[in-house]
Amino acid sequence: MPDRPHADHPAKPDSPTELRGPAKGYVVRRGMREFGKDHCTDLAAALTYYAVLALFPATIALLSLVGLVSNPTETVSTLLDVLRRVGAGSAVDTLEPTIRGLATGDSAGFALVTGLALALFSASGYVMSFGRAMNRIYEVEEGRPVWKLRPQMVLLTAVLVVLVAAVLVGLVVSGPVAQAIGGVIGLGDQTLTVWNIAKWPVILAVVVLIVALLYQFTPNVQQPKFRWLSIGAVFAIVVWALASVAFGFYVSNFGSYDKTYGSLAGVVVFLLWLWLTNLALLFGAELDAEIERSRELQAGMAAEESIQLPLRDDRNVKKQEEKEAELVARARALRETRGREGDPDDVDADERATAEERTDVPAQRGSTAEPAKAGRRRR
Repeated sequence: MPDRPHADHPAKPDSPTELRGPAKGYVVRRGMREFGKDHCTDLAAALTYYAVLALFPATIALLSLVGLVSNPTETVSTLLDVLRRVGAGSAVDTLEPTIRGLATGDSAGFALVTGLALALFSASGYVMSFGRAMNRIYEVEEGRPVWKLRPQMVLLTAVLVVLVAAVLVGLVVSGPVAQAIGGVIGLGDQTLTVWNIAKWPVILAVVVLIVALLYQFTPNVQQPKFRWLSIGAVFAIVVWALASVAFGFYVSNFGSYDKTYGSLAGVVVFLLWLWLTNLALLFGAELDAEIERSRELQAGMAAEESIQLPLRDDRNVKKQEEKEAELVARARALRETRGREGDPDDVDADERATAEERTDVPAQRGSTAEPAKAGRRRR
């Protein structure tokens, strides 16, 4: 495998703002082309599946966590009271037995540990899938061995789960939910107002960190440097926010999901929102990849076919190439031996001998037939 130039090669432009006009136009054009070529809509659907898969064990762990407080019965009653205040009375009546069973049962600790383990494993599937999508975007194969890749992704997943949980808490605890919680625990209106204003910069900072971690550590390429906020990340966050607002407005005012899907309308809306989120993340990654390609092209590097960032690890790539070469050699032997046992040269000799025998038979038949015809003419 040829050596690739260093990620921070001095010939590259230091920032995207130093790209010349033609290079900037090429970024947008190639990014849109690669987005379709890499089948990012399908990749976003796969990421949505892994995200949903992690929700159920995470919910079990969250509900079991309530059972570890000093007074789980009172805590559950407070939680259910908050849900009723925000208008989820019918859902509370349905879920109350399950919530009380998980929170007040004797196996709350076991359920918490099991739920956390399953949630971490399922969420790591999302991170691994995102890494495969990033490798496709950067046009590389995964070269890190499993024993090295899996622990790295699990550790990254643990960090991301905490950050995502913080964002979800900030989003959920707002408006009527914040007022309901404030009424239960005795917070004043001024405190709630400060919370509703101050939480947004914090949420934005956490979202920026989540995207930066995904873009930096999941692909098998060495990025030039850790970037808290890249152009692709900004684009992904803005598009995700606009798409979320627009889609929520559409569903609230013009959508017919509630009539079509009934009680499943919320699930359908949530799945579509997750899909849009992953689409925005992947397009932002494509944009960053094409910016890197344009930096390399402007530096005179041969990046027109593949981006020339160095790999984090290529051991697994070499191993896969060796296995592929072995399979190709076996396939060639099968073709040359026509699927028989033995050396290809011996088989070729047998094939030639068989062909010669087939050509000799008509000649022998012709030589015996001529004297017979001559005898009949003499008679």
